[in-house]
Amino acid sequence: MNILFFGPNGSGKGTQGAILKNKYNTPHIEPGSIFRENISGGTELGNRAREYIDRGALVPDDISIPMILNRIRQDDCKKGWLLDGFPRNKNQAIKLDEFLQGAGMPLDIVVEITLDREIAKNRIMGRRVCVKDNNHPNNIYIEAILPVAGRCRICGGELNTRADDRDEDVIDKRHDVYYDTEIGTLASAYYFKDLAAKGGLIDYIIIDGKPGVKEVTAELISKL
Repeated sequence: MNILFFGPNGSGKGTQGAILKNKYNTPHIEPGSIFRENISGGTELGNRAREYIDRGALVPDDISIPMILNRIRQDDCKKGWLLDGFPRNKNQAIKLDEFLQGAGMPLDIVVEITLDREIAKNRIMGRRVCVKDNNHPNNIYIEAILPVAGRCRICGGELNTRADDRDEDVIDKRHDVYYDTEIGTLASAYYFKDLAAKGGLIDYIIIDGKPGVKEVTAELISKL
């Protein structure tokens, strides 16, 4: 089962992707994690990506598209994958669709998690990242995933705050891109929504991201 996730930063799509990864034993592909690995490793890709990520801008297509396509070609993705955080604009959506069709790798489900922009912003500013596993959800403003004594609620690891999660201007720029229905991320989501509406084999699922993690998970699994 090949699943594509959409949702604004702060909607919990990364958390839900991690839950589905464990439930279905499927690779969870998240470009942000790949970028951070390259940045911390000082690779050429990481150095190029850092310039854009630090100011809240999109990483250019000539960096992000080949990276994603190469990742889903790998052996662990042959039985399915969860792609979260890509595509982020309509051009990337078209390129991804063309690649999947050409590779005989059909997209089965598109999930759009909806959330009010202001709520999403507050959630981002409360987010804390576990140094042991950045898929461990922790947030000082969400009771269900509140850190324990200032440490990761799952493994007890140290928590950090990403620099771009503290900068309101950066958050606003990221949301400007996401909520843009003409060329931005929602435009890419609606590209696949239109394909589903035209009678394609894609199922387009809309999930309300406002409730707690468990409630969102229950609704998501019930619709898959």
